[in-house]
Amino acid sequence: MTSETASNPPSNRGVPPFNHRHLDELMEAEGIDVLIVTSKHNVQYMLGGYRFFMFDYMDAIGLSRYLPIFVYSRGRPEESAYIANPHETFEQELGRFWVPNIQAKSRTSTDAMQVCVEHLRHLGLPLKRIGIEAGFLPADAYLVLRDAMPESEIADAVFTLERLRAVKTAEELRLLRQASEGVVDAMLAVFPMVRPGQTKREVVEALRREETMRGLLFEYCLTTAGTSFNRAPSDQVLEEGDIMSLDSGGNYRGYIGDLCRMGILGEPDAELRELLEQIDEIQLAARKPLRDGVIGAEIYSAVEPLMQHLTAGTASFVAHGMGLISHEAPRLTASGPWPYSAFDRERPLPAGMVISIETTLLHPRRGFIKLEDTVAVTADGHEAYGDSGRGWNRAALAVSSFEAGV
Repeated sequence: MTSETASNPPSNRGVPPFNHRHLDELMEAEGIDVLIVTSKHNVQYMLGGYRFFMFDYMDAIGLSRYLPIFVYSRGRPEESAYIANPHETFEQELGRFWVPNIQAKSRTSTDAMQVCVEHLRHLGLPLKRIGIEAGFLPADAYLVLRDAMPESEIADAVFTLERLRAVKTAEELRLLRQASEGVVDAMLAVFPMVRPGQTKREVVEALRREETMRGLLFEYCLTTAGTSFNRAPSDQVLEEGDIMSLDSGGNYRGYIGDLCRMGILGEPDAELRELLEQIDEIQLAARKPLRDGVIGAEIYSAVEPLMQHLTAGTASFVAHGMGLISHEAPRLTASGPWPYSAFDRERPLPAGMVISIETTLLHPRRGFIKLEDTVAVTADGHEAYGDSGRGWNRAALAVSSFEAGV
């Protein structure tokens, strides 16, 4: 994503693009006086979609790294500050920022935190508790903050920022839809290109090209072939009759499209058709309860009876939130593949939350079979994004005379 596609018009200067009153409530509940935001995704959110193009891919430069810092004081959005790299003055001249105070003069992580500390002192407020993103703050910058503010408690505020982002705006939903549709469209373009003799690595490279052509930033593809459960891109050669999975994350303006579709180099037999139909039935069952105010646990309750019938191998089901990152709110299980609490399991899910639903089967004879869908909760139900290609997608088995140069 570049700032050219995520700018704020000058008329929005001084107006936070997020619900600052909700943020004030979340901070008050945690006793946080000021937030120091340092993760790329949360800085983007607080700035209304902006990410600096120069360090969009890599952070490292010289002996340090690019460290953007957004500072928010509870109840005082007009005192917000953005600590930036000097090259971001180009963006400032173009009116990209709503923030009143831009400090574009930090070239290292410690420089950035020293400028941040100066701003904290300028606020002239007693700061009993400072919220940081502990997993996204370099150790050297943390030490600068700790040594400069010895009277303040420093607390992790990742949870606070996650709850702020939990319900998506109409614009965020549009970006998530475009990311999801782009990923699936790219997969459906790749499956017919696959032929016996190609490697998984070549298939993944083809998917990368297709996602890029659709305006996505290709992040990853987990892929299997034949009866193997190994999901890494590799030199494994695909053979006629193999099944294959493409499970890919494509990023559109910071928002993640993460879906999985199945392909086959040939025609699926009755057993393969039945297995994928069973997985599809589970996927659709998980959607049925979705509506504004549904209790998170209802999603899992809806699929439990069907999961008990999927006994031909090792089966798993997980539902998790999607947005600027994967596995964000809502968090619906404490026993999924990533460690976190099931905070939303017994809570109502409001319209605007987005959920990834995925069912996986490790079949001892047939291989890896999976579907993953992205579904938004709406006022009267749900809406699926990128919902095509959910059956067996055929690969091409023969090279045409045109391709062979005949």
